[in-house]
Amino acid sequence: MPVISYDMPDRFVAGTVGQPGAREFYLQAAEGRRVTSVALEKFQVSLLAERLEELLDEVLRRSGGAAHVPAVTPDGLRDDGPLAQPVEEEFRVGSMALAWDPEDERIVIEAQEGGEDEEEDDDGLVLRVSISAARARAFAERALKLVAAGRPPCPLCGLPLDALGHVCPRQNGHLRTP
Repeated sequence: MPVISYDMPDRFVAGTVGQPGAREFYLQAAEGRRVTSVALEKFQVSLLAERLEELLDEVLRRSGGAAHVPAVTPDGLRDDGPLAQPVEEEFRVGSMALAWDPEDERIVIEAQEGGEDEEEDDDGLVLRVSISAARARAFAERALKLVAAGRPPCPLCGLPLDALGHVCPRQNGHLRTP
């Protein structure tokens, strides 16, 4: 299985292309002029961010504070910039894995290409990124904000509202406008 590897890249972020309701989500790693973008679903971005936070909190707890894991994102590592353009999709992510490398005190994130038939494909590409715990906190913070910045929820049912409204189940299928 071919691996696209980044060891402590200049940048590793989640980002979107498009307007809320029609956004495409990407993970993007960059080292100098080399940029790799992989597409994934909104729920995968959210899940990755949540699991990163949990993993970092667990490492911090188990080490008794000895591991270099910040409890919050250091100010200098916040990255609110747009994705590097043009965004060229290398592959669509099917599965992801996270690991803590205690020797280097780094987070390792692997995103594996998903097959058409949803079965694991050993021939698929893998994006492997190794980042510091501080950068992982910054990544998770940005990713959670990104997911939350979507369409506003309907006050009645909680489903996302489109610009024209939506068919609300709490109004017996009638159109609810914003």
